[in-house]
Amino acid sequence: MDAQRVLVTGGAGFIGCHLVRVLLEDESVDSVIVYDALTYAGDLANLSEVKDHPKFKFIQGDIRDIAQVEENLSSQQCNRVYHLAAESHVDRSITGPAEFIETNVLGTFNLLETCRKLWADIDGRFLHVSTDEVYGALGETGCFDEKTPYDPRSPYSASKASSDHLARSYFHTFQFPVLVTHCSNNFGPYQHPEKLIPKTISRIMAGETIPVYGDGSNVRDWIYMEDHVEALILVMDQGKLGETYDIGGGNEEANLNLVNCICDEIDRLSDKEVGHSRELIEFVTDRLGHDFRYAIDSQKISKELGWAPQSTFESALNNTIQWYLNNQDWVKEIEAKG
Repeated sequence: MDAQRVLVTGGAGFIGCHLVRVLLEDESVDSVIVYDALTYAGDLANLSEVKDHPKFKFIQGDIRDIAQVEENLSSQQCNRVYHLAAESHVDRSITGPAEFIETNVLGTFNLLETCRKLWADIDGRFLHVSTDEVYGALGETGCFDEKTPYDPRSPYSASKASSDHLARSYFHTFQFPVLVTHCSNNFGPYQHPEKLIPKTISRIMAGETIPVYGDGSNVRDWIYMEDHVEALILVMDQGKLGETYDIGGGNEEANLNLVNCICDEIDRLSDKEVGHSRELIEFVTDRLGHDFRYAIDSQKISKELGWAPQSTFESALNNTIQWYLNNQDWVKEIEAKG
């Protein structure tokens, strides 16, 4: 395989920064360029450990600006693109949907179109990273798989569904070398404090109420970021062009159960009576269009590429909690950005 010159959009964000660390240690990778607008969700502090790595380069740029995209991509001559840059918080998509359309739809188009032109004589591969939320909601049984019809229920998931369709259209129309992945809910270190797990930890540490939507019965399938990153690299290297691969952790938890687990673990670590932090839980008005349940069937990526999550949910969750407890300065810095 030719040496990989990798571009990671959104590489200063949660999943991106973990992906970058792994890629930099890969001997088949010549260079890793992070392309990030450094909005509230991306921060160079997430990459402080690798900023001096000889294979690492950072470019601040906005995928919504096609002139910027064309200028920067043409100068870097990348042959691998991991496209993770996205607006991703459902609540923000409800209060301000325009940014989601501009970033997730127009931004993806700008990248696809630019790479299509640049790769006329290059053996490139473009991995579009998406979400299981494009499939809508499940009842109490069943799982999403690659054949599940799209049924997005929020501006966020609708924008990601639109970008998925764009990516696949480029494969069928232009034979553009694209792959698509859908993942379940990620968790781990460096996740933005607005997300459920880090928010719950921060609220407990501050002694503040922990908001839980509705009655807390909504179910999510959780995947540790290390397992997700491993899957992304495997799909990029070995996935069949034009195909979609669904990536799930196989860890279904109701939101309330998950919050209770975090409360109890922090109580144990802080020598408080287990159950003490549960008193902070406050049920709030349910989110508009709140999908009841997500779960992913990962048989395709397992059978075709040999992937399976290696982390146990309990140990990964405990490691995540411990990381946030040890990195409250990072949390406060990110929260201060708004």
